Amino acid sequence: MTRIGLVFIWLLRLLPLSLFALVGRVLGLLLYVLAGERRRVVLTNLGLCFPQWSEADRTRVARQHFQVFARGLLEHGILWWSSAARVQKLVRVIGIEHWESVRERPVIWLAPHFIGLDMGGVRMALKQQVVSVYSQQKDPVFDAVLLRGRTRFVMPELYSRQQGIRPVIKAMRRGLPFYYLPDMDFGERDSVFVPFFDVPTATITGLARIARLAGAVVVPAVTRQLPGGEGYELRFYPSWENFPSGDDEADARRMNAFIEDRVREMPEQYYWLHKRFKTRPPGQRSPYA
Repeated sequence: MTRIGLVFIWLLRLLPLSLFALVGRVLGLLLYVLAGERRRVVLTNLGLCFPQWSEADRTRVARQHFQVFARGLLEHGILWWSSAARVQKLVRVIGIEHWESVRERPVIWLAPHFIGLDMGGVRMALKQQVVSVYSQQKDPVFDAVLLRGRTRFVMPELYSRQQGIRPVIKAMRRGLPFYYLPDMDFGERDSVFVPFFDVPTATITGLARIARLAGAVVVPAVTRQLPGGEGYELRFYPSWENFPSGDDEADARRMNAFIEDRVREMPEQYYWLHKRFKTRPPGQRSPYA
């Protein structure tokens, strides 16, 4: 099935961008109906984060999430097999001056898990070598395609979480920006429970620790999927002042608060398919049980 799906994505890369949105909407609605377990995860996440919304509103955003997810999945064919010129056309970059003003220092690009995450990362890797942390996929065929897609322009330095942060810090000190994705549930290790939409959430303290060890500055980099055939927009934000603060828990809260603000701007595009609240404080039951 993986090979068939990849062939489908490979063929669709030839479509004009305006048609990806249409095909993505249709495929997304189909996935919403068929992927019952993941639909429940999305709706659970939305219920925890937006309890003030009506059930109809949460259902509407859940459907939209599957649609933008499906469109993004299909448009990965452009990242994996199309020319550098088309990738550059797919993703426009704004606010890059925020990175350029601090690029003489070690830099962390804070890249939360929005649908366009890979789009922004590959777009910057057209000409700029970066360092990042790579999670090996369970399916070896998909893993090989994903790895090739992320490395076919300028070869990044990729490390697994199991290798620790030491090689990442060394790469940052050599001038490579660190494209960092810390907003997932990695369990209790190296995590603190801080609010994310008022829900106590296991949040790793890596952003503050790495910034402190590398003497790095944090520059958020968020990629938004644009409507219709407009592609994506990678926006760099001003570098964070007084970070790290010396209080890892406060710094984790600051990161979550920044991500919350971006989620409110495009709630359908955050990666709600992930069980973000799986790890619970002692005595609390998983909401996905």
